[in-house]
Amino acid sequence: MATKAKIGVLGASGYTGAELVRMLLRHPRAEIALLTAERSAGKAMRDVFPQFSPYELPTLVALDGLDWASMKLDLVFCALPHATTQKVLVEVLSKAPSTKIVDLSADFRLADTTAYAKWYGHEHHAPELQKEAVYGLAEIHRRAIKQARLVANPGCYTTCAQLPLIPLIRAKAIDLDEIVIDAKSGMTGAGRAAKEAMLFSEVSEGFNAYGVGGHRHMAELDQEFSAAAGRDVVVTFTPHLVPMNRGILSTIYVRGKRGRTPEELHAILLKFYAKEPFVHVLPFGQTPQTRHVRGSNMTFIGVAADRVPGRAIVISALDNLVKGASGQAIQNMNLVLGYPEAMGIDQVALFP
Repeated sequence: MATKAKIGVLGASGYTGAELVRMLLRHPRAEIALLTAERSAGKAMRDVFPQFSPYELPTLVALDGLDWASMKLDLVFCALPHATTQKVLVEVLSKAPSTKIVDLSADFRLADTTAYAKWYGHEHHAPELQKEAVYGLAEIHRRAIKQARLVANPGCYTTCAQLPLIPLIRAKAIDLDEIVIDAKSGMTGAGRAAKEAMLFSEVSEGFNAYGVGGHRHMAELDQEFSAAAGRDVVVTFTPHLVPMNRGILSTIYVRGKRGRTPEELHAILLKFYAKEPFVHVLPFGQTPQTRHVRGSNMTFIGVAADRVPGRAIVISALDNLVKGASGQAIQNMNLVLGYPEAMGIDQVALFP
């Protein structure tokens, strides 16, 4: 029997932490050795999430006082609040330098620590670690991820926008100054902490934009699109909150460059993702729905012609808790540990 990697999940009582546990339980090469949760420390995982009642899992513990060196963890997932991970990882990696990290927060996504301070309102607490962080969009940065000690898992909105756009930007197929991203997310994207604005009566039977003109994911989009283009790219991005549990749908408006037609843009995406296990490009004119990818690590992409000549409408859909967070994190774990990339995360979407 193949040796299993010892895995820790920091922040296991949140939505992404629970999703990591759900998927890791079915991973043939992963052993869950550590689960942390500050407010739920001392509880069994089944007491926080009853769906885990049949499974033997470590008791939830607090971060303070953990002996990182003696645990000999092969990899740790950090599903902690923003700004917390930077401080925690300084301690973890100083005492257990061979431990690999996949961080699901935004703490290491921005290579420029000055940009991080601007968008997140405080200085970066681990600038030296930031220098070695690899941005974890596997379909774009696979080679670098395989060699990384610290992987910065992309944001859910940004994953949904980058997967359809980066191949088109690299191919110089679209006008870089006319990209509009209209994105909608389910409620779990806001996290599990109690917030008045997230109460059922506050969000049900409604639909609203938020972070208009200044959402933090804009910095991540600017960084990755500019890297793909070899010049500064600033797109229009507006997120919306939809009263559903899971899913992101991004409707993206682009103009073909040098007479490129929507059909040609579709052909570029079809070729780029022909061998990718977790990105599926639909036949031209067909568009995805969030229910087509729920519970899976898939991203579906559709391309349709706009009625305005030269413009195309690109629509992408993913599950924000899976490909937008925990599934993609395990995809990165597989790359870092040398496992088959789709191992443990190749499940078909749940329907209905």
